[in-house]
Amino acid sequence: MKYLTIDIETRSDIDITKCGLYRYAESPYFDILFISCLIDNGKIDTYDLINGEKLPDEVLLAFADETVIKKAFHVNFERVCLSVYLRRNYANLLDLEDHVGTYLNPIAWQCDMIHSRYLGMMSSLKDMGKLLRIEDKKMSEGKSLIAYFCTPYGNQNGNPLFHCKSDAWEDWEKFKIYNRRDVEAELEIQRYIEEFPVPESVWEEFYLDQWINDRGILVDTQFAEKAVELDWIEKQALRKELQKRTGLENPNSPIQMKKWLMEKGIAVESLNQKAVQKISETATDEIKEILRLYQQLSKSSVKKYDTMRNATCADNRARGMFSFYGANRTGRFAGRLIQLQNLPQNHLEHLAKRKNQIKTGDFDAVKAENQDVSDVLSQLIRTAFIPPENKKFIVADFSAIEARVIAWIAKEEWRLEAFRKGEDIYCASASKIFHVPVKKNGVNGHLRQKGKIAELACGYGGSVGAMKNMGGAQLNLTDDALNTLVDDWRKASPHIVKFWGDVQKSAEKAILDRSSVSLDLLKFSYEKGILFIELPSKRRLAYVRPKIFRNKYGKNSITYEGINSSKKWTKLETYGAKFAENITQGIARDLLLFSMRTMQNLQIVGHVHDEIIVECDKDVTVESVCRMMEKTPPWAEGLPLRADGYACEFYQKM
Repeated sequence: MKYLTIDIETRSDIDITKCGLYRYAESPYFDILFISCLIDNGKIDTYDLINGEKLPDEVLLAFADETVIKKAFHVNFERVCLSVYLRRNYANLLDLEDHVGTYLNPIAWQCDMIHSRYLGMMSSLKDMGKLLRIEDKKMSEGKSLIAYFCTPYGNQNGNPLFHCKSDAWEDWEKFKIYNRRDVEAELEIQRYIEEFPVPESVWEEFYLDQWINDRGILVDTQFAEKAVELDWIEKQALRKELQKRTGLENPNSPIQMKKWLMEKGIAVESLNQKAVQKISETATDEIKEILRLYQQLSKSSVKKYDTMRNATCADNRARGMFSFYGANRTGRFAGRLIQLQNLPQNHLEHLAKRKNQIKTGDFDAVKAENQDVSDVLSQLIRTAFIPPENKKFIVADFSAIEARVIAWIAKEEWRLEAFRKGEDIYCASASKIFHVPVKKNGVNGHLRQKGKIAELACGYGGSVGAMKNMGGAQLNLTDDALNTLVDDWRKASPHIVKFWGDVQKSAEKAILDRSSVSLDLLKFSYEKGILFIELPSKRRLAYVRPKIFRNKYGKNSITYEGINSSKKWTKLETYGAKFAENITQGIARDLLLFSMRTMQNLQIVGHVHDEIIVECDKDVTVESVCRMMEKTPPWAEGLPLRADGYACEFYQKM
């Protein structure tokens, strides 16, 4: 046996959408109903496990055999669920020596969903079938069958009740066919995507991602429970206060609050932070206070404590928080469940003291010392992640990674030299733009902010609008002055500006000529309806069905098909500077994964953008972790990397 394609149907009393896969499968009421599988090029067999059918020994052994490639469309689901099934029924097959412990080693488990994302395509079996114009193998009754057989319909003596075969024999047989058809659809998708194989190095990164997801990160559940309790108490008090002041039945309702403001002569379309800030500039003290209380009441970030409680497994570790290749245009990760990528920053002093007050239930002290309790709870979310006893966290991240990468790939030498010398890039940029020395908190230090905003806004072709979004509006400069700053930045960075144009021309030529075009360390190629950009790591970015057209400015633009911000498949427009952004972020992602692989013998428990969180012994030093992170891969010769870090007793930003 070389390949095993799998699809399973399962049931559990846990809501997987709220609690995640690992909690779902951990439930004592979890079970596998069916498994359909195909060995090599044989026939598809379906086994009704819940009704006593047994898997052949060769299939059981293949699950733990690293020489057999196991495939499924969302293979993490199959691997984790089968790990639990085998642990309960065939414990001798699990490799319990593996450092993650109770899950099947992810090596040789390859995911067709990840393969599809690698090609810039969709993340669901049904959507991939539509995209590739494959005959729909999924049955329209699928959702109703899953709802009927896979979720509890009631409860008896504390035990969930599930429908079974004897309740609806014909529907059970339909469900069995549905399970088989998923494998048929997977096989047709495989026939297409296998024309463009995923590099083995990317699968190795995927295996590392699976180990990190399996390991999870420890949650201070006692603190999280108390935080939820305090939030409920505070929200009740805020609601009563706002009801008293406004007379509204539900003062947390944006519709009701907008109507109340309208009666006060204030018309608003939104009540987001920016809109509230603008209203407060001219509002009466009464309105300002009402809006302040409303913002506290509507703060949603503290809901992450609830998510922590839902997603935490029996050993108090939260698992499954990272989605490999979640951003399929660059290959970067996406967050799931608690989403470390979207945690509020912490700026409070005495974090440990405030956390301990909440954990011990000293809510009066919290209220006495802080006017905005919801803000305190929000800023303390990170601290709920803790290392085990006698361990610590080391948090390390790349310094100015995208600025370094674009300078390196575009050969903007003065920038590279500034990084090699350890200079502040915002000061170096301002100095280059204004032709004077600029030192942070020193000579011409006031120019640093202009350099910073220009750096953040201009690297990928941004102009006045980008300058304003990055803080340029706070400089109180006219549009003409901001436009001049953009022009000055571009004059100071001619190689980056040239790189945008070279990337555009290379992509156009590859599409028009159906050919391959080299651009220094990059390679552009058009293959069977996909534009590929090969990065220095040899990983490729993919753009489906690219076309060239004249935009409204009379310039060439490129369209391709992909997923927009609303998660819809549609036609998207791109251009040289936008390609440059994808390339830069793609290379930054490859550097992060190289560092993670270098550090994989350490206990990596999380990563956020360009940051790695390591759970380690007390004697491990920050310097040793940073030096490992700074190692440059062979394909990135001459790229000056720098990592900074710190140790902490709980997760936080320093």
